[in-house]
Amino acid sequence: MKKILFALAAIFTLGVSNVSADNDKLVNKSELPAQAQQFIDSHFANVKLTYAKLERDFFERSYEVVLADGTKLEFTNNGAWKEVDCKYNEVPVAIIPQAIKEYVNKNYPGEKILKIEHEHGYYELKLSNRYELTFNKNYNIVDIDN
Repeated sequence: MKKILFALAAIFTLGVSNVSADNDKLVNKSELPAQAQQFIDSHFANVKLTYAKLERDFFERSYEVVLADGTKLEFTNNGAWKEVDCKYNEVPVAIIPQAIKEYVNKNYPGEKILKIEHEHGYYELKLSNRYELTFNKNYNIVDIDN
């Protein structure tokens, strides 16, 4: 009986690993959702797209785009941005909510926002001084990590 259970567990584990092994697929820019294409064209028009890929999990699909300057973008299935990680450059100011811009300018003058994530109503930012700030859906600061 133990051998049968062990064999079933092994088969299940192999099956799950095979399903998750080919979840990513390279795509062309034209295969990205229209909203993601417009975002790239509006905020990163002068930066070459290195690659884009469709990532599939069990319950959701998302897109990852990497640009030639090292910027990494993540989009939801419908093309809304989830993450903009510019690594060496400043995140486009136009995508940062006004209340967050004001907070950063007031409390961290001269610092640049290098990364912004937006998920489940929260915004997480990484500043050029390596501080990480988290804001709730009302743009109130809820966490600071240094």
